[in-house]
Amino acid sequence: MSKGTINVSVENIFPLIKKFLYSDHEIFLRELVSNATDATLKLKHLTNIGEAKVDYGSPKIEVKIDKDKKQLHIIDQGIGMTREEVEKYINEIAFSGAEEFIEKYKDKNGDDAGIIGHFGLGFYSAFMVAKKVEIITKSYKDEPAVHWTCDGSPNYIIEKSSKEDRGTEIILHIAEDSTEFLEESRIRELLVKYNKFMPIPIKFGTKTETLSKPEGAKEEEPAPTKEVDNIINNPDPAWTKAPTELKDEDYKSFYRELYPMQFEEPLFNIHLNVDYPFNLTGILYFPKMTNDMNIQKDKIQLYQNQVFVTDNVEGIVPEFLTMLRGVIDSPDIPLNVSRSYLQADGAVKKISSYITRKVADKLKSLFNSDREDFEKKWNDIKMVIEYGMLTEEKFYEKAQDFALYPTVDGTYFTFSELKEKIKDLQTDKDDKLVVLYASNTETQHSYIEAAKAKGYEVLLLDSPIVSHLLQKIESKEEKISFVRVDSDPIDSLIKKEEEAVSKLNDDEKETLSGFLKETIPSEKFTVKLEAMDSNANPFIITEPEFMRRMKEMQQTGGGMFGMGAMPEIYNLVVNTNHPLVSEILNTKTKKKKERLVLQALDLAKLSKNLLKGEEMTRFIKRSYEMIK
Repeated sequence: MSKGTINVSVENIFPLIKKFLYSDHEIFLRELVSNATDATLKLKHLTNIGEAKVDYGSPKIEVKIDKDKKQLHIIDQGIGMTREEVEKYINEIAFSGAEEFIEKYKDKNGDDAGIIGHFGLGFYSAFMVAKKVEIITKSYKDEPAVHWTCDGSPNYIIEKSSKEDRGTEIILHIAEDSTEFLEESRIRELLVKYNKFMPIPIKFGTKTETLSKPEGAKEEEPAPTKEVDNIINNPDPAWTKAPTELKDEDYKSFYRELYPMQFEEPLFNIHLNVDYPFNLTGILYFPKMTNDMNIQKDKIQLYQNQVFVTDNVEGIVPEFLTMLRGVIDSPDIPLNVSRSYLQADGAVKKISSYITRKVADKLKSLFNSDREDFEKKWNDIKMVIEYGMLTEEKFYEKAQDFALYPTVDGTYFTFSELKEKIKDLQTDKDDKLVVLYASNTETQHSYIEAAKAKGYEVLLLDSPIVSHLLQKIESKEEKISFVRVDSDPIDSLIKKEEEAVSKLNDDEKETLSGFLKETIPSEKFTVKLEAMDSNANPFIITEPEFMRRMKEMQQTGGGMFGMGAMPEIYNLVVNTNHPLVSEILNTKTKKKKERLVLQALDLAKLSKNLLKGEEMTRFIKRSYEMIK
């Protein structure tokens, strides 16, 4: 037996480790199981190349709890360590000082999780939960086994061990403040969270397995059972296989394994597999989505060599794809540094670009191979595509081949198809193509019908980011504007050369305008007189496109500052060629004149879905009085 002092420059590194990783101290198990996996895979490699003359066999990692002794054991059948290797890899930790350690390696955003694993301190994460740690190890080489013990100070004891089988056993004497890690449920939770897809089988206890009944057994006889190892992980997950090895059902089965509480099937998947200029594998799934901008993200799991790291993949996966689900595995991502560093890292940018391109190529392929099916899925996937077009320039360019623009009648156009379809009827006097759209077929029904009566196509664009997207399309396309159908009377939406002549002369218009402004609340409506077709409604409420769009953009992030808090602004457009307007002008009784104006105004509000509460009650009462 010999004693020694671990070679550290700081007086006591263990409280330092515990302090700076306390918020994420559960990662100790991830680190120790990862070390055990590495030791096993190294042995596999050495046996494959003939350097290790031993039988690799079918090794597994075992995690055991001994509640009585307050111990947690992690046992592997891997490469093991000689005494010299224990001295080298366990006892030699050289830092120039605690302050430098903290400043150099802690996350600049205050997130210190992962420092240990990244900077070679994986084993020492054990001291976050243990008051004493033992290592009992025997190398695959023909050398004596070693027993190393440390009580959390820089002092250790190293001696010979009677261990006869190859591999390493780590024994953690759990500290009083960490007894949660002696609970089976807690350890199972961590193994499933971090090690569910580790490449070496992980045993955690046993389970009872029912066997087939022997021939001739009576029906009432119970089937025989036996105790078998409870292997808690899937060492061979779908993303580690080649796409040619997998069928649709394999992808769906893996989705259910990832998200056991998700009962809806994914719409489709994208298999990622690249080994140059970086290594990355994974499977992304498109789930059904709604128009809710608060849709739950953080459903993509990030792994490093099949070890779970995080489900916050911002910076690695483009933001618009964080609404997807699935797995990404890459050894080339610097996982344990600050997010700002991550976003600036060249390799990470290439990975992000690759994922964007791969998703765009898959969407284009789906569109080309079965457009009808793609159209059926459009409402479930449009949020991702529209968000991608808005935020990623390269995706915007590629999306021109598959992004769809549906009409209120359920016809789907690509943008180039749409332009060709509407160019004859919907080009205005300034040679600008005007694309009409609605955001709600119920509340904008009368406006939609008026546009359709003119032969115009009306799109249905109802996602919460549509205002931002239209602004971007208009900035990129020459002589194109998007106008919502309720932003102007139908004759003003697409201005042509000819203009309707008003039946009222200038004096009559001035008299009418003065009375309307006295009667109609100016804080709610701006009154405008326009000459329109006599069959058009007498009073039409519209929302100015620019003001409404800026307000919507401000409310969802962007637009002009302060616009989001502004009240709704409406124009009341009065058709000077409608018979009712002439009647209002010529009515001598002020009371009757007011009643006609208020009734026409309320009817316009009703068609705009603005008539509610007390105003609706007054309207109903007035309507009954008028038909007595």
